[in-house]
Amino acid sequence: MTQPNDILAFWFSEGPDTFRKAWFTKDETFDASIRAHFGDLLVPAREGALDSWAETPDGSLALLLILDQFPRNLHRGHPDAFASDPHARSIARQATLARRQDLAATPTQRSFFYLPFEHSESLADQNLSVALFEGLRDHPAMAKPDGVIDYAWRHRAVIQRFGRFPHRNTTLGRASTPAETAWLAAGGGF
Repeated sequence: MTQPNDILAFWFSEGPDTFRKAWFTKDETFDASIRAHFGDLLVPAREGALDSWAETPDGSLALLLILDQFPRNLHRGHPDAFASDPHARSIARQATLARRQDLAATPTQRSFFYLPFEHSESLADQNLSVALFEGLRDHPAMAKPDGVIDYAWRHRAVIQRFGRFPHRNTTLGRASTPAETAWLAAGGGF
């Protein structure tokens, strides 16, 4: 049976504070590896079957990877990419605000405690995301231009402007407003 350390060893295979390009780019080999090793965990995790993992910092981090990152890799262009987001935010809220488990992690690992808020279409969650990511400002790798802190601010700006992420509209079957269409046509992104 898969354990939290199996997920952490896979995701942070180059070290607990080493940024991997495969995390945020389309990489079919990386996605296939997630599917082969951990794809069967997505539905049980979304349904709460792995919530006991959240009792420890490593368990929470592993669960957040399953709920927030793995669906984005395995379900690109499909609504299931976002199906676990509410549960991910709930786990992240407990881990970061109630238990402060994020503080037991390296700066790179901490960012994965905060991403569920950055992925939210709620301005309150976006404000929380920015505040949490700003807490990483003292770590040079986190504060570099086009780094995770800048991306948190960019995500927040999109939600402030549109109240949602326009690039999700097609996937989620939502009609785009003229302003969203213009933004997307101009290369809207982060």
